[in-house]
Amino acid sequence: MRCNRCIMDRSDPEIVFNENGVCNHCVRYDEIIDSRVFKGDIAHKKLKEIVKKIKISSKKNEYDCIIGVSGGVDSSYVAFLTKELGLNPLAIHFDNGWNSEIAVDNIKKILDKLNIDLYTYVVDWDMFSDLQKAFLKCSTPDGEAPTDHAINALLFKEAGKRGIKYILSGMNFASESMDVRMWSYGTSDFKYIKDVYNKYGNGFSLKDYPHFTLLDLFYWTFFKRIKVVSILNYIDYNKDYASEILQKQLNWTKYSGKHYESVYTRFYQGFFLPQKFGIDKRLGHCSDLIRAGQISRDKALKLIKQPPYLDSNLLKIDKDFVQKKLNLSDDDFDEIMKLENRNFMKYKNSSNQITRLKKIVNFLRSKGLYSK
Repeated sequence: MRCNRCIMDRSDPEIVFNENGVCNHCVRYDEIIDSRVFKGDIAHKKLKEIVKKIKISSKKNEYDCIIGVSGGVDSSYVAFLTKELGLNPLAIHFDNGWNSEIAVDNIKKILDKLNIDLYTYVVDWDMFSDLQKAFLKCSTPDGEAPTDHAINALLFKEAGKRGIKYILSGMNFASESMDVRMWSYGTSDFKYIKDVYNKYGNGFSLKDYPHFTLLDLFYWTFFKRIKVVSILNYIDYNKDYASEILQKQLNWTKYSGKHYESVYTRFYQGFFLPQKFGIDKRLGHCSDLIRAGQISRDKALKLIKQPPYLDSNLLKIDKDFVQKKLNLSDDDFDEIMKLENRNFMKYKNSSNQITRLKKIVNFLRSKGLYSK
């Protein structure tokens, strides 16, 4: 069964449809969109207000905010927008060893042309690759969790260390509202990441791996008073328009898929998830854009009929590259593909606490007491 509004289907095992055949993701979107995104004149007013607060907070600092950069459209447009707004950000990049050549080139071109300073954290490859292999061996569809978690931790740690009070996120709820925990979990749950590694890793210390606990998050938020602002929720953000602006003004290069600035992500989402778990992340990406009015449902349905890898030669190149870089033989990889599929609930996790925390944050947002 497929949602009558977006294109989500039962590949999300927790999906629920109402009497009109509309899925819970669409219902959730309608319920909280107004608490997440400013529109019209209010958006313009609130944007001016938050920019003023950011500038006031930075009088004693070289930089007034931190932004994460990956070379993708969202983070690149945030970099562009910060300069348009007269801000002076520090760009942070988490180098996990999987950057595509296009990503490296995009980051350099954008930051050079915008005159934004860059701090790059290069993670220890032996430790991090072992962590990624542990997530392949644990047989859950959360293989991107080690990177996503580390990026968030790094942004907070650098903000705290440098006395910067604002992190500007590239998240835009209107076009990225999906929350399918059975597809991707662990971004905020170090307890889960640590348990997976303890079971399947080779004993490297995770001390220098950028991470955070819920207690750390509480400390950064309430004691260090670091605020995460999804700045794209303060404007009428359209991915196609943003892509055009970046290409015309900054010579930015467009990718063939969402988050494909990473070779690992391209392979993981384009081959590993569909083949092993029957998960096509394009369902979620397209459904987000349908709800945002940035793509038609008919166009989305046509798009997902195409294979994730339009270039079969590139698939072979990527597969060989990933196996070689992770030191996985063909037999090793085949064994991983044949493992019984599991989900995060098979491991120690903080899901209940995180769910409660999200509800509290969404309530505070609805009352205007928490940033968008």
